[in-house]
Order: sequence, then structure tokens, then C-alpha cells
Amino acid sequence: MNIPFTVNLKDQVAVVTGGGGILCSTMARALSACGARIAVADLKLEAAEAVAAEVRQGGGTAIGVACNVLDKESLAAANEKVKSELGPVDILINGAGGNHPKGTTSHEYLRPEDLLKTNKDLITFYDLDPKGVEFVFNLNFLGTLLPTQAFTREMAGKGKGVVINISSMNAFRPLTKIPAYSGAKAAVSNFTQWLAVHFSRVGVRVNGIAPGFFVTDQNRSLLTKPDGSWTPRANTILAHTPMGKFGAASDLTGTLLWLVSDEGAGFVTGVVIPVDGGFAAFSGV
Repeated sequence: MNIPFTVNLKDQVAVVTGGGGILCSTMARALSACGARIAVADLKLEAAEAVAAEVRQGGGTAIGVACNVLDKESLAAANEKVKSELGPVDILINGAGGNHPKGTTSHEYLRPEDLLKTNKDLITFYDLDPKGVEFVFNLNFLGTLLPTQAFTREMAGKGKGVVINISSMNAFRPLTKIPAYSGAKAAVSNFTQWLAVHFSRVGVRVNGIAPGFFVTDQNRSLLTKPDGSWTPRANTILAHTPMGKFGAASDLTGTLLWLVSDEGAGFVTGVVIPVDGGFAAFSGV
């Protein structure tokens, strides 16, 4: 794997939740390229093992771990497996997250005619399902808090460690139609700051990365048509991204490696770094 620069992560153990996905699997490979031993944690064991196999094929050390980030027993078992096979965790990447259709409105704006509800499939603000919203908040916020509880106790005990939470551009600028996801990622950013302060006296640094817009397996159908062309929503995103393109997974690598390096970012904690092609800086005019 080509990485922009290397940092020394030799003998360190990194857990990457959501590691079977496009973005987090790239992070796992980048950490491995710098010498870390990798635990690829994912709800789907086969996805985790596939990424771990890729890391091993590249000459690294990695295991796949089945892990439900909303289940404390599953997380405890995952931590024991990692400690047994790789050693205590030094780096935690909280990458698991996602959205749900029941926390999403059909239209960007509420229109007077929507209140008549002539279309039974229309989801307005008033139709948002509390269970769908709860699912999104649990997956993103509790799915960051609970793994942190499970994997950082040894870090705090030895006075050294790094946590990287994956937030989103939605935390800075909420997107239309997805109030649950935007609110949940804002909670992740806030929690990142809170946790950085809370962990500051035990030597654990906590920071976040807020990706802008990347084409992943989760959002591909929203951004691309069957013929591969962009959807209207994708074109709107591109029009509001000054660099005029979607990010590649590798675009996150430099920020990740800087933040996990004690030599490079040893006095950096409590920040959430946008990697967004300028989206957060653009007013739309």
C-alpha cells in the first residue's frame, strides 16, 4: 500500500471498528504499513477476516474479530481476543457507524402540500420513526462510547494511548434529509472533545476525523445511477465542494497517521479534523 509518509507504530496494537468497510479497511492497511499489529473488528466476521487477510498478504500482522459495537459482552470478548492474540490495545479507531432510512426524510424541504400526505410513501419530518432515529444515534454515538470503554482501560492503566473517532462533515454542516445521522455525528464530535479532557490526566489522546464526501458501499446507490453517472444529490454535493470531487479513501491516510503518532501529534488532543475538499469552508455563494 502506498502511504504519504510513515510513522513509527512498531509493536503497537490497533483496533479498527467497522474495519470491513472501504474507509476503515484503508485505515487498517495504513496502520499496518507503519508497523502496527491490526485487529479488524466488524459486525460481519467474514468482512473482517477478508481485510485481515489482505493485511497479512501485504506482510503485516492482523486478525479478524467479530464485534457488535452496541453489545458490551461482544466488545469484552473482542478485547480479550485481541489481548490474547496481539497484545493490549494501543490505538483505537472508532469507525463503525451508519444511517437508517427511518431516520431520513423524503424531501429536502417541508412543503405545504406535503402536509396533505397524499403519497403514502412520503416521509416528512412528522413521519420520522423514533425507533429509526434511535438506531442511528445508538450506532454512531453508543457505537463510539461503548468500544472506547471496552478497549481503552489498558491504555489508561499504562498512561499512553490514542483514540480516533470518525465523525462526519454532517457534524459541521447538517445535510438535508438526514437529521438523525447529522445529529448523531455532532454527538460524536462533542464526545471527542469531552473524552479528550476526561482522559488527559491518564495520557490517552482523543481526536476525530470528519470525512467530507466519499463514495462507499453504504451511499453508492444514493450518489450513482445504474449507468455510473452522478445522481442529482451527488451533483449538489460536488457543486458545494470547492475541489469539485469526491474523496478517495487514501485521502484520509495522512491525517490518520499524523494523529496516531505521538511524535507528530503528541500535544494534539480534542480536535476534529475535516478532510472534505473545502466543503466546510464554502458558503454556497
